[in-house]
Amino acid sequence: MTLTFDALREAMRDNYEQPEGPARNARAERLLAEAELIGEPPAVIEALGHQLQVYNYSSEKAKMFVPFARLLRMWDENPADFDAYETHSLHWVFKWVSSGMLDQPHIPLASIEKWLGEMEHRYRLAGHSERAVRQGEFRVARHVGDRERAARAYAAWLAADRDRMADCHACELHTQGLWRAELGEDDKALETWAPVLDGEHTCSHEPHAVLASSLLPLLRLGRAEQARANHLRGYRLVRPMESMRASVALHIEFCALTGNEARGLEILAERPAYFTDSGDPDSQADFLAVTALLMDRLVALGHGEQSVPGPAGSSWTARELALHARVEALAIARRFDERNGTERVSEVVRKRMDALPFLDRLPLGVRASAPVPVRAPAPVAGPAVLSRDPLAEARRLSRERRPEAGEAWAALGRAVDAGEVTLDALARAELADHRARSLEEGPEGTLRLFLAAAEGYEAAGDPGEAQAARARAAYALWMDEKPEEALAAVAEPIARLRALFEDGGATPRQVSGALLLRARMLRTAEAVGEVLEFAEEHGEDGAGGEDGDGGAWLTDRVAEAESLRGDLAARDGDLPAALARYERSAELFLAAGLPWYAAEPETDVAGIAQHLGDAETAERAARAALKHGAEHAPAAGQARLRLRLAEVLGGTGRFGEAAEHALEAAHWADEAGESRGIGTYARHLLGGWLLRDGRAAEAAAVLEAVLPDLSVEDHGDGTVVQTLWWLGDCLTELSEPRSAAEQWLRAAELAKEWPEQRDHAMLANLAAQALMRAELKPQAAAAYERAGELWRELGDTTAYVRTVRVRAWLAGPESGGVELMEAAAEACGEDAAERADTYRQTVELIAGAEGAGERELRAALPYARRAAAAFAEAGPEFRDGRAGAELLAGWLQLDLGDGSAAAEAARGVLAEFPDADAPRHEEAAELLKRATA
Repeated sequence: MTLTFDALREAMRDNYEQPEGPARNARAERLLAEAELIGEPPAVIEALGHQLQVYNYSSEKAKMFVPFARLLRMWDENPADFDAYETHSLHWVFKWVSSGMLDQPHIPLASIEKWLGEMEHRYRLAGHSERAVRQGEFRVARHVGDRERAARAYAAWLAADRDRMADCHACELHTQGLWRAELGEDDKALETWAPVLDGEHTCSHEPHAVLASSLLPLLRLGRAEQARANHLRGYRLVRPMESMRASVALHIEFCALTGNEARGLEILAERPAYFTDSGDPDSQADFLAVTALLMDRLVALGHGEQSVPGPAGSSWTARELALHARVEALAIARRFDERNGTERVSEVVRKRMDALPFLDRLPLGVRASAPVPVRAPAPVAGPAVLSRDPLAEARRLSRERRPEAGEAWAALGRAVDAGEVTLDALARAELADHRARSLEEGPEGTLRLFLAAAEGYEAAGDPGEAQAARARAAYALWMDEKPEEALAAVAEPIARLRALFEDGGATPRQVSGALLLRARMLRTAEAVGEVLEFAEEHGEDGAGGEDGDGGAWLTDRVAEAESLRGDLAARDGDLPAALARYERSAELFLAAGLPWYAAEPETDVAGIAQHLGDAETAERAARAALKHGAEHAPAAGQARLRLRLAEVLGGTGRFGEAAEHALEAAHWADEAGESRGIGTYARHLLGGWLLRDGRAAEAAAVLEAVLPDLSVEDHGDGTVVQTLWWLGDCLTELSEPRSAAEQWLRAAELAKEWPEQRDHAMLANLAAQALMRAELKPQAAAAYERAGELWRELGDTTAYVRTVRVRAWLAGPESGGVELMEAAAEACGEDAAERADTYRQTVELIAGAEGAGERELRAALPYARRAAAAFAEAGPEFRDGRAGAELLAGWLQLDLGDGSAAAEAARGVLAEFPDADAPRHEEAAELLKRATA
């Protein structure tokens, strides 16, 4: 059946709302065929215009020229067939066609210049400014590299009047900023773009494109933080828009030049058609050039043979794709240069492919789910980094309990394995011991190494260290979740160490160390007390001591024991006692000259203090932990230190700084290989703190990226719900109500099983509000009904009543809305003020309906009177509401022709509010004036 003209228009409107791409284009082609069947020229004109719109915003821009030529021919034959809107659209599309021709290397430059002249002629006849024409000339000159002509055209463009044919202000500013950046004036480019980035000027494709274009200028100016923010904001905007391949290329380029190759691969993989879509060769060259750049980075990092996403139909390694993309990008560039008679396009493409990174690594706050790891492995320490006496250096660092000791022993081990260093029996035992302490060999390997170390110490004549190593082997069993076997195994070395100590064959450190290991297994106050008792008894004489500085060398053992006492107190729920123990532990580590060990109890202090509401102590401890631990902690430790400070700062409302530390925590978690553990939680917090800091667009990008990594099983339903809640808040800020509703509904579904249902009710209510803003009335009504039932079950009458009132508005006066209002009024019970407001809204619902007449006004009047009576019942503090309801009744009476009743209502309010500045006085005076006219 042939569509009617109205149905055709509705179908075109619906099609334009669909995602950009070939499917939308194909439907536009079918709709043109339907328009031709209608047999009316205006229908064909509108369908051709629709085709031009969807082609322009897609990867098939080359299809624009045929429908435009047909449209122009129809105009020349009979302009009367074009209404004012279609006339404007025809002239507007001239700009698209002229710039679109420039992007097609098969179209001769002379033809483009001819079309530009035709555009100038037709604009002049139509009375339009030459602003758009001069902008078109500027694009041509800039494209071919004619700087002088470009400068003249640029000046003429800005000098000409802005009229209806000028590009939107946001798009103009984008192009102007690009020119500034091309001239090397990055600061002026960003100044030009500022109104777009700040949201003063926007359109359907801005600030999307400006955010992408700003990335490299910001990096060149050293403003990496802002560049990261613009990447997070911008890629989220361009991701679903097929026509923005050039902007996507800029985001990939940014990733390649900031050490975020994994993120670049992820973006590359999302649109495989970008490699081959040839409808817009200019943006295809952009995409291929940055692909070559990214692949070259992977090759340089040692990942040339790893699989990467590439053109469909083949599998690709980074090395293969680097060559392919480079060849294809240069081939397209040559086609442009042959057309233009210059080398400019090839020069730009080569420069882009050969760019050097700005930064080794810029943390983004989002984990890239790349198919392969792309960071180069850490350089292996070899003989060149060893000291002249690596064994002595490793022993010194161990004796001083330096964090670098582990790497010193590892470097020594590599040198021994390579045959570059030879060790005696004692040193071999020490090396095995420290290899075991690294825990890199797994439970069985760790146990084997500790036992081998014990045998080595025994053979080397150090029975005390041999027993200490056996105690460490027992602890390895405990870590392997074999507690009974571990406790049995540790008993003998402790007994032997005590006996050896009495005979001078073991040191206090060796004995206290074994006792501490058993205390960690038993986790009892008695076991910890045994450690402290031994330290107190033997920590002053230094007998058998290793470093001869008296009791100070057992201070760290006492510190460890105090930390363990803190753990026990926390386990038993005695948080003040735990706080005191952790504080004492940190003090002792600092007194022992071991600040890097103080970081852990200081972190515990921060966590407990925050839980107890002592924000000052929490912040002081968290900052101290970072100060003492940051220089020495491994990547996982770095992540935890920064995460604790992020939690504390966020809890005190300093969201900007909290976000910075959460970002660093996420980065270090990635470095430690804990992206899905602590890294996920850090990103969760980062998103929340960015939102609270007023950076909703960045927050949305982070939270959307972290959601796939969150699970109820691993992170708890509370964390998942909070993430969804925050994301819903972000999307609301970004005017995406439908998506916000989806997140809140998901969160509500998780929260419905919670014993306390207030969060469930609130989430259902938020989802209902978002659905209403998205103009999805049936869904909104259902969501409000669900929320209302939850509020009623919670006993929150006010919240329940308000959901019913919204349902009334959604239903309308003719579809049950009045009945819902009456139900809401009845549910108010003794709350007279809420009942009064319900009656007032009932008046507005009935009398404010479209087409309301005398019948509706008479029906509304009793509710106005009820509202006034209920406000009076609510008390003197609601006198303004009562006066408003009385005036509302007066206006209704005036509209019904009862001027005397209206005047009486007005006089009553004026008597109560005689002062001209008093509430309601002005409105009452106006009503009286009209009622007595």
